[in-house]
Amino acid sequence: MSATPEPLSVSLAALSPAARRVLSASPRRRFRAGETLWTAGAEPRGLFVVLSGRVRIVRAPRGRQYAIHTEGAGATLGEVPFFAGGGYPATAIATEPTTCLVLDRRTVARAIAADPELAFHWLGRLAERVRTVIERLDRQTASTVEQRLATLLLARHAAARGASFALASTQAEAAEELGTVREVLVRTLRRFRELRLVDTPARGRYRLLDVARMKRLEGRPGA
Repeated sequence: MSATPEPLSVSLAALSPAARRVLSASPRRRFRAGETLWTAGAEPRGLFVVLSGRVRIVRAPRGRQYAIHTEGAGATLGEVPFFAGGGYPATAIATEPTTCLVLDRRTVARAIAADPELAFHWLGRLAERVRTVIERLDRQTASTVEQRLATLLLARHAAARGASFALASTQAEAAEELGTVREVLVRTLRRFRELRLVDTPARGRYRLLDVARMKRLEGRPGA
């Protein structure tokens, strides 16, 4: 008995039945956590649509790797070489078990012809990504590592609703998100613990002890 194909993501469920049939018939690729989807400079293999899991896009100029953005279900990846030609400008790494559709140009054209709203959906996701990347660049040029770490801790705290949380899969990955290196991240976390801003109830888990002080450290207006 063949395995049941993974359904399209919720963000694509509103497409017309014809467009869903076109997409559902496309090849699927499954990646293990930590597996590379492609490396910077490689020849493009199609437009990837994330059905489940998460993918980090990273660059490593002069040997220092940093994260550009992270995408989850419903995102498209590989647009630059797919539409503009050339190789991939960055490396894509699955941060957890991930499944993607792999679309060729003919399939993309057929799907958009079946439901033109698909083009607006993908363009909207791409526009949000551009906004996120610009905001990340602003933070990295206009704030300190302490401020960026405070922002990340506050975001994880809010998502965990007060429970303990992980910064990322690894400290190196968290450092990439902050635009720094692991050693600086570890040193800053140690200082936060000494200031009684955060504690570590378990290995790799964190809990905020003073949200108000953390907001002031972040530099949030009115905090």
